[in-house]
Amino acid sequence: MPDYYPVYLNLAGKHCVIIGGGTIAQGKIGGLLQAGCRITVISPDATPGIRQAAQRGDVQWLERPYQPGDLAGAFIGVAATNVWHVNQEIYQEAERGGVLLNVVDDPDLCTFIAPSVVKREPVTLAISTGGASPALARKLRETLAQAEALEWADLADVLAQARRIVKEKRIVIDPERWQCCITRELLELAQQGRSAEALDQLLAQLLDAAAPGLCANLAQCRPRSCPARAPAQDANPEPVEGWSSGSTGLPLVEGTDAPAAGQSRREESVR
Repeated sequence: MPDYYPVYLNLAGKHCVIIGGGTIAQGKIGGLLQAGCRITVISPDATPGIRQAAQRGDVQWLERPYQPGDLAGAFIGVAATNVWHVNQEIYQEAERGGVLLNVVDDPDLCTFIAPSVVKREPVTLAISTGGASPALARKLRETLAQAEALEWADLADVLAQARRIVKEKRIVIDPERWQCCITRELLELAQQGRSAEALDQLLAQLLDAAAPGLCANLAQCRPRSCPARAPAQDANPEPVEGWSSGSTGLPLVEGTDAPAAGQSRREESVR
C-alpha cells in the first residue's frame, strides 16, 4: 500500500470526468461541485440524481460507455464503472495524460484517494486510512464530528483577520505566541457574536510586548517559559529538538505556518 501525501486541491474551474453513473458516481458530484469543478459524467445509464443534475446544468452527461480519449483535457478523473478491465483502461489513459485519478475500491490504480470529511465551516478535517479501511475512516469521522475540539473552528474568521493585519504590518510573531493567545475566552467572544471585540483582544495580546503572561519578545518565545502555556506544555512535552522519532527524521510541522524547532523563518516558504 502506498504512502499518500495529504493535500487539499484547488479545483475551481478545473475539468473533472466521472466515468460511471451509479450511486457512488453520484456521491462524488456534490463535493466536486462545491469545489468549483466543471463535471462531465460518462455512462450509458445514470441514477435519477445524476439525470436531475444534468437537467439543471450542474453536470454534462454523455450517455454512452467510456471511450479512449475521454480524459483529454481533464485535470482530475473518477472511475466508478465496476468493470475491472474498463477501470484498467481508464487508469492507463490517466497515467499517459498525467490526470489525477481515483478508481473506486481499487487503491492500487489510484493516484489519489478521497478522504472521509468532517466540516465545521470554514474548517475541514480530512481523514484517511490510506485505503486500509473505509469503515474505520467513517467511524473516525462520526466520532470527530461530535468532538468538542471542533468548537475552535468558530474562531477561524477572527484568526484570519488578525493574520492579515499582522502581515500588513510586516511584524513577525512567533507561532507559539499565537497558540498562547488562542484562548477559551477568545472563543466565547466569537461564539457570542462579539467578533470585533475578540479581534481587538487578540491583536492586543499578539502585538503588545508588555502583555501579561506572554513573552516580551514577539518574534521569539523562550522555550517552555510562557505562563499561559505552561500547563499544556507540561502535559505534552515536546519531542527532543522538535524532531520526529521516525525513519525520516523530519520536523513534525507538516501543513502549518510554524517552522520546526531550530528552523529560522528565513527557511520558510513564502505563502
